[in-house]
Amino acid sequence: MIHDNVEFHNVAELREVAGRDGLRVQRVPEDVRLCLNAGAQERMLSPAGSEIRFVSAGDKVHVTLSSPGGSAEVIPFFGPFQGKERFQIGKEPKTLELTYPARLKTLEAVRDLPFSRDVWRLVLRNTSLHYHGIEGEGLRPPTVDELPRRRYLSYGTSITHGASATAMHLTYVSQVAWRLGADLINLGVGGSAYCERELADYIAARDDWDVATLALSVNMMGAGFSLSEFSERVTYMVNAVAGANPDRPVGCITIYPHFREFCGDAEERERTAAFRQALRDAVDSCPHENAHLIEGTDMLSNIGGLTVDLIHPGDHGMIEMGERVAGRLGSLLDRDERGGTIRKVRKIRKIKKTK
Repeated sequence: MIHDNVEFHNVAELREVAGRDGLRVQRVPEDVRLCLNAGAQERMLSPAGSEIRFVSAGDKVHVTLSSPGGSAEVIPFFGPFQGKERFQIGKEPKTLELTYPARLKTLEAVRDLPFSRDVWRLVLRNTSLHYHGIEGEGLRPPTVDELPRRRYLSYGTSITHGASATAMHLTYVSQVAWRLGADLINLGVGGSAYCERELADYIAARDDWDVATLALSVNMMGAGFSLSEFSERVTYMVNAVAGANPDRPVGCITIYPHFREFCGDAEERERTAAFRQALRDAVDSCPHENAHLIEGTDMLSNIGGLTVDLIHPGDHGMIEMGERVAGRLGSLLDRDERGGTIRKVRKIRKIKKTK
């Protein structure tokens, strides 16, 4: 979406909130957010790889942000090039002074980079964020030619959301996007990926992604969903998202390796196996050929890639998962491109701020 002549990527709405200055950044529209469980409602206010993007005619830009949760993080990128600074955003508005790196100005033209080096990208993470304003010379949104031609949409749990990676660009979904030369749309919701129909319908109705993954869903095990409830919800989500457009591959990822398999009793291991099988069955019975099964246990082969909680991957695990998931999706995209069906779409829409 476009606001103040800059692009807010992976942002569906900038919303005025009573008693707060600035505009609240949220990844789904309010009418969708309020249909989700309480945890997901909160998590959709966490930026999780959302970005503020622009091209500037000048060398300096000032951006003012605040975080009601008190611990948002911003890492600047310039095209694909990571900046050296990390900014922590607290509850009070903070103005970031950003300078375009001098050395990049002298860099000879580089072909085949997904992002133009002219695009300033403020990668956002952690707790909720409010946008207060931006100042700079000749600001404009990036053009189509300055951004990746593909978009990758991801839905899943805290692992997709980005928990335990030491930076947003080290999450496995960011690693997938980087390897595919794609733009990431991250709809991960830590601890609350319950596959609501409203969210499935929202993802299906979007026309701005070319490939998707649905990581379904260890959260539903932990929340006490029955196997039949799990099966019903994932079946609906797989069918809705895959059925929206047969040209868009949808990778359905079974539950990743986690502590119940290593530390749990026989009943927990059997329950994990049953939930994985339910997703296999949902994909197998899906009438749409663009739904593809991805075994989560194959994506993380070394349990040493997990953190000490034995459920969230650390950086090593995230990188391995990114490599492997990208390999699976890349083969699907290559096949579609050979068949001439890959869509080259990018729509930058003007969405009004709402109250």
